[in-house]
Amino acid sequence: MDIKPIRTEADYDRALRRVEELWDSAEASTERDEVDILTTLIEAYEREHYPIDLPDPVEAIKFRLEQTGKNSRALIGIIGQRTRVYEVMRGKRPLSLNMIRNLHEKLDIPADVLIQPARRYRKIAVHRGENRSRRGGLRRSA
Repeated sequence: MDIKPIRTEADYDRALRRVEELWDSAEASTERDEVDILTTLIEAYEREHYPIDLPDPVEAIKFRLEQTGKNSRALIGIIGQRTRVYEVMRGKRPLSLNMIRNLHEKLDIPADVLIQPARRYRKIAVHRGENRSRRGGLRRSA
């Protein structure tokens, strides 16, 4: 067993080929030990050179609902009332800390996925020189 650190792409390819060769080795063997060590080295190399971004929080929620065979109605009481669920799932409202806690506890979605900002939230911009009238519409100020 001649194991070296994985520093280059060539080292990485060599390690992958070696793991493939030894994949079906017996459980309590030196070959299986080599596979275990190489996979640890490969994972470390991949973490550094091929990082995977965390999924969007709303997409993670949709995925978990799909996995469990539920729809967005299952989120009522976890996120809030029907309107709040709709706003969050449409990307019009970010998740609050309480929503994140509830989703983590009740749907077992990793908190680090839920904590990150969603990529889809729409921000409402109010242009200079405009203000809201009493009835909620926009009007030009003089």
